[in-house]
Amino acid sequence: MIGSQRDGLRIALGADRLSNGLPHRLSPVPMPATPRLELQDLGLRFGALRALDGIDLAVQPGEIVALLGDSGCGKSTLLRVIAGLERPDRGSVRLDGAEIGGVPPEARGVGLMFQDYALFPHLTVAENVRFGLHAHPRATALALAAARLEQVGLGHRAESYPATLSGGESQRVALARALAPGPRILLLDEPFSNLDRRTRDRVRADTLGVLRETGTTTILVTHDPEEALGFADRIALMRAGRIAQIGTGADLYGRPASRFAARFFGDLFEVAAPCRAGTVATPFGPCPAPGFAEGTALVACWRPEVIRLVGPGEGLPGRVVSRRFLGTTALLSIVVEGFLEPLALPVAASDGREIGTVVHLAADPAGAFIFREERD
Repeated sequence: MIGSQRDGLRIALGADRLSNGLPHRLSPVPMPATPRLELQDLGLRFGALRALDGIDLAVQPGEIVALLGDSGCGKSTLLRVIAGLERPDRGSVRLDGAEIGGVPPEARGVGLMFQDYALFPHLTVAENVRFGLHAHPRATALALAAARLEQVGLGHRAESYPATLSGGESQRVALARALAPGPRILLLDEPFSNLDRRTRDRVRADTLGVLRETGTTTILVTHDPEEALGFADRIALMRAGRIAQIGTGADLYGRPASRFAARFFGDLFEVAAPCRAGTVATPFGPCPAPGFAEGTALVACWRPEVIRLVGPGEGLPGRVVSRRFLGTTALLSIVVEGFLEPLALPVAASDGREIGTVVHLAADPAGAFIFREERD
């Protein structure tokens, strides 16, 4: 949870008011010159800990950006800075071109949705959604709250109390409440992590649909790469208080800037070797390594999907040492000479290869990621 419940509710419910008090839908428009949110050289220390270090980020109106990373990498701290719950040591935070570093949280036009939703148990669903709409005439607040509840599919639960809601319903009420004041930007802190997988997938899809419909500029904090890939327009992958790489999901998955980024999005099969004459030697053959000096310690990495099972006499021989049934697929663990760790390779569940089977593997050397060998 980001900050205290009281501070967060002030932010989530003190956002800009819609000019007519009614929900709106934004039509696609050309990208404006001014980003909705712009962070420049943000830095923040907690004693000796450098929580944020040189953060630069621009988020366009209507864009959904995921802050992705392991626990402690700085993503929640960055959300707190945007919300106004933490003050950075250096750098600027601009919203629609205006510096908001000195603006109190409740006046920033920022909505915040909690991991635990923070619904008031003594208020009905409709009253929870109306909580931050006191500046509106009562009739307008009632209409706006009802419209937001209909939008998230919970108009029929308006008079229910939070204790009677499922986890997915609570999440949708929290979303309706955060959107009701018409925030300029919405901050989501791990909003789906408390849901079981089946409910999470459904609620996540529903939430994305609402955000697209309303054109709400959104920043999502998550530690789940799959969630970031499926939810966000762009992903800012964070590490040790910095943005390690930012781009579309396709960019980060298919063109990772580092081994750290490549590993974050799935398993890798790795081979370390020095650069020799512009290549790195691997069991699958020499891999092109342009741009590296002779003798540079390199690592060649393949994703499992580029490894092929081939016929006897082709490719590299290996031996299946374990097999794990996963429903429609099975996961084979294969020991291959030249690799320090067994290769985990998914196959169809109907594939008949069992433990002890000798298999042969091949991969296009040009399909490898090549990175400089660095300490993790």
